[in-house]
Amino acid sequence: MKINVVKLVFFSPTGTTKTVVSGIADGISHDNVEFVDITRPDTRKKPLIASENELLIVGVPVYMGRVPALITEWLNSIQANNTPTVPVVVYGNRVYEDALVELKNILSKCGCIPIAGGAYIGEHSFSNSETPIAQGRPDRDDLKYAILFGKKIGEKLRSISSVSQISEPNIPGCYPYRGDSMLWIVDFIKVSDECTQCGLCAEVCPVGAIDPKKSRVIIKEKCITCCACIKKCPNKARIMKPGLVMDASKRLNTLYYERKEPEYFL
Repeated sequence: MKINVVKLVFFSPTGTTKTVVSGIADGISHDNVEFVDITRPDTRKKPLIASENELLIVGVPVYMGRVPALITEWLNSIQANNTPTVPVVVYGNRVYEDALVELKNILSKCGCIPIAGGAYIGEHSFSNSETPIAQGRPDRDDLKYAILFGKKIGEKLRSISSVSQISEPNIPGCYPYRGDSMLWIVDFIKVSDECTQCGLCAEVCPVGAIDPKKSRVIIKEKCITCCACIKKCPNKARIMKPGLVMDASKRLNTLYYERKEPEYFL
């Protein structure tokens, strides 16, 4: 089957999901690859339109075993036309539960035809030097696995002549979905005197929860606890306060320290 363009669609506040879908694209090795970064609010203001001769690789992080509620409305607005699609979820070494099947179902309702699916591990947003959770992932081995997955997708596409011949992958999961995709509303970030008001934190925030002119001001009702502002601060001026998020970080570090490996479904 001829594919004119591979579109990488991803929500990736700390870069892990982008790294995974880029690795998959490397394995597919197509000459025409486009990036659709829905991390930024402006990108989510218009729907994605896709045709039959495009391949979508749609990557999202897992929140509480689900697709993040923040982006479900945008995902449901996709306008596809029998478009071969690869749903991909990235989770922080705990569980991905029903997130992958939920993403597959959302995309299917929008006119996408799932051709494969994958679940990968990325460093947890709550991970830090004191309580590391899947620190440094996706790592070299993860990316090798992603490239292999991409090669398998390419082989499957070359084995068929049209989208009507696509055999859907058997994606694990339950319906009704378990878990709760709603995000916490919590004040958990402390800003130290090392903050220079450079504004980078406001720039990387995917929901506009930080005032670019007063970066110490955080709108907790908008915050999605992605910790992008903490991880990307050049002066390490932002840290977790004691409380709900720090407690969760300690718990995850204790309970989910054993390495989990990626999975893909063809």
